[in-house]
Amino acid sequence: MRNRLQSDTFMVSPDGGGLPGQNENIRGASNDQTCSQKAYNNLMSLLPPVFLVGAGPGHPGLLTLRAVECLRQADLVLFDKLVSPLILEHAPADAEKICVAEIAPHHDQRIVPIHETMIAAARAGRRVVRLKGGDPYVFGRGAEEAEVLHAAGIPFEVVPGVTAALGAAAYAGISLTHRACASAVAFVTGHENPHKPESILDWNALARFPGTLVIYMGMSRLDRIVAALIAANKDPLTPAAAVQCATLGQQRTVVGTLGDLPRLVREEGLAAPALLLIGAVVAQRDTLAWFERQPLFGKRILVTRPRQQAGALVHRLVELGAVPFVLPTVEIREPQDWQPVDDAIHALRHYDWLVFTSANGVRSFLGRLESLGFDLRALGNVRLAAIGPKTAEALRDFRLKADLVPARYQSEDLAAELLTQVKPKQRVLLARADRGRDVLRETLSQVCQVEQVAVYSQVDALDLDEDVMNALRRGEIEFITLTSSNIAKSLLTRLDATCLRRIENGEIKLVSISRVTSAEIETLGYKVAAEATEATAEGIVDALTKWVR
Repeated sequence: MRNRLQSDTFMVSPDGGGLPGQNENIRGASNDQTCSQKAYNNLMSLLPPVFLVGAGPGHPGLLTLRAVECLRQADLVLFDKLVSPLILEHAPADAEKICVAEIAPHHDQRIVPIHETMIAAARAGRRVVRLKGGDPYVFGRGAEEAEVLHAAGIPFEVVPGVTAALGAAAYAGISLTHRACASAVAFVTGHENPHKPESILDWNALARFPGTLVIYMGMSRLDRIVAALIAANKDPLTPAAAVQCATLGQQRTVVGTLGDLPRLVREEGLAAPALLLIGAVVAQRDTLAWFERQPLFGKRILVTRPRQQAGALVHRLVELGAVPFVLPTVEIREPQDWQPVDDAIHALRHYDWLVFTSANGVRSFLGRLESLGFDLRALGNVRLAAIGPKTAEALRDFRLKADLVPARYQSEDLAAELLTQVKPKQRVLLARADRGRDVLRETLSQVCQVEQVAVYSQVDALDLDEDVMNALRRGEIEFITLTSSNIAKSLLTRLDATCLRRIENGEIKLVSISRVTSAEIETLGYKVAAEATEATAEGIVDALTKWVR
């Protein structure tokens, strides 16, 4: 379907011309307007729909399953500025991703370019996802975009999202409705269309509303909104709250009375993006608040793993309320020379054990095996060893089960376990990175024949993200997680004097995945604040949580 849509015989406009990619033969086939319009409509019906997708209030876990499905098939993602980068990871790596804030400098000026970009991409047969914060149809201008698509003859689908009001209330511990005090809820915009001749909001009616008021985009007009409600006889002692950056580790909540809310917001320095919640239900917050009590809430933590490995740790930190930063310190690449790996694959039947020291090694080796035209039968009777549970899990992804996983996930422990299994003169193949400790080979060589091949390459990341580096320099990051000796060495030998000084005086704390990594950190002259008891991402999280507590 995609090839057909992108062919040069596809694009025909209702007037027989004018669209990019138009075929001259089709354009000249008929001058009859009705036939041309019918042909155009038929061709437009073959287009994939543009997906107007609600990204939710911020937390990547609040994305709907349908939204994920749409993102996974996207060729182009047009996303709002506040959409989490973790949400964008659901799109294919080769999909084009454009923040709409980059299309034009001012909000109102972006509307037409966004529309033009969507329509041009859709007419080219590309699968377009317009990713909007919250819900497209709740103060998201989704209807305007749908109307433009309809007028252009472009099919579309609207995917609802968790709107900001629901996210902010739930994560701040405020139930929007309650049998005891609120049987209705009203969503109100604090920022109406500036081109309308007058406001259509009836503040007198809103002041009398028998339930909870949720006001979107009202922070810049907070004083006027509160004054209008009180002038309309809304009790100034009504409980009220402002929630900034709802559902994220940066969330901040101010609670007070309606009359005091503007002063409290100024004193706490809250700003957009934020929502206002007004009503008796706000008083329940002391009982219902849960997110801000998460063990890592608000903690700013740097993840230094390669980007393709960072996801699980980042998502776990988000679940626990942390604010993760990602700074890949090393990159995973193909080995410079595949020949030694290919030779080992062709000789697999001669080995007794195949040993993997990382999930990367599993994916690289078995992926290469498949690319050479082999399948799992090539492994024959070879027994499999994995250094830890994540490596064993990577084997299971290939429908393989590890014969040996040590109780502790260090090279020394894997070597010790293998020594109890390997027999003299047996052959062992180690599939590993091109750099790292040589403990396994040195230990096993004492009793058997050991060969090792580099199935992937680890190189220092060429460029360290300057935004993250500036956050480190300013002391905005509290913890750095270091998940291998290579990563520790790569990072700590490249940080500038300002960052290192913050580490030395304890403003930035180092968290190590293992005793081996800690030893490397200490060799470099730095102190380890916390060390995982289990050399896994979850072990790192446990170490962080215990330190914070």
